[in-house]
Amino acid sequence: MTIISDTFEKLRQQDRCALIPFITAGDPNLETTAQVLRVLDDNGADFIELGFPYSDPLADGPVIHAAATHALKRGTRLEEVLEVIQMTSSSIKAPIILFTYYNPILNRGIRSFVEQIARMGVEGLIVPDLPIEEASHLLQVTSEVGIEVTLLVAPTSSTERIKAIATQSGGFIYLVSVTGVTGIRSNLQGRVKELLGQMRQITDKPIGVGFGISSREQAQQVREWGADAVIVGSAFVQRLATGTPTEGLQAVGHLCRELKTVLDTPKIAISV
Repeated sequence: MTIISDTFEKLRQQDRCALIPFITAGDPNLETTAQVLRVLDDNGADFIELGFPYSDPLADGPVIHAAATHALKRGTRLEEVLEVIQMTSSSIKAPIILFTYYNPILNRGIRSFVEQIARMGVEGLIVPDLPIEEASHLLQVTSEVGIEVTLLVAPTSSTERIKAIATQSGGFIYLVSVTGVTGIRSNLQGRVKELLGQMRQITDKPIGVGFGISSREQAQQVREWGADAVIVGSAFVQRLATGTPTEGLQAVGHLCRELKTVLDTPKIAISV
C-alpha cells in the first residue's frame, strides 16, 4: 500500500473526509508555489494536487487556464516545478499529487518521467486526457516505482466504464462533478449523488469529487452524499491571484481552514 491509499484508510477509520486543494505551479511564481504548499499543509490539506502548467489544458476552466498561461509566460519548466516539490515534500505532511497532461509525459518518455517525479517526492499522478484504454503502460511503470495514478470518472460514464476505471485507478477514483471544464459554480449537478451511490455498489475504493466545488456548503453537501474526498481548484487559484502574494497566501490559508472545518465536522444523521 502506498502513502495515498494508506492515508485514505486512516481517514476512513476516523470517519473523516479528505480535503484536496489544487494549485497551479509557477503562478504567480515558483517561490510562491513553495510557500503555498506549506500554507495548505499547515491549514489542514490532506493531499495537495499540484498542476503542471500546460499550453492546451482541455479540462481547465478560465481561472486555472489563466494561471497556467501566466506560469508558462514566466518560463516555468518541469525541472523547476520538481525542484520545488523536492524542496518542500519532506517538510510537509500532505502527499503531493502531480496533475499533468499526457503530452509532457510522452515527450520525456514514460519511464524517465515517472522515475524522475518519484525521486523528487511525488506520490500520485492525475492525467486528465489519458483514457483508460491507453493507460496500461503508464500504470505498469508507476506501479513499479510506487506512484498511484488516479483515473477520472465523468458524469456520462457507463456502468461498464466505471467498473473498468475503478479496477485500475490508484489511490482513489476522481469523480468529475460536472460535464465540461473546471471552474466555480453555484450549484452541483444532482447526478453526482446518484453516481456516488452507483459507484459504491461497484467499488470500495475511496472516491474524490472535484470540478466546480468552491464553497463550504458545496463541500459539506458532497461529503453528505458520501464522498471520501473533496477536490477544490479554481477557488484556491483565484484567491492566490488576488492582491499581493502575501494577501493571496492568507486568503488560501483561510479558505483551507474553512473547508477543512466543514469536512471534519461529524456527519449529520438523517432520519427516514
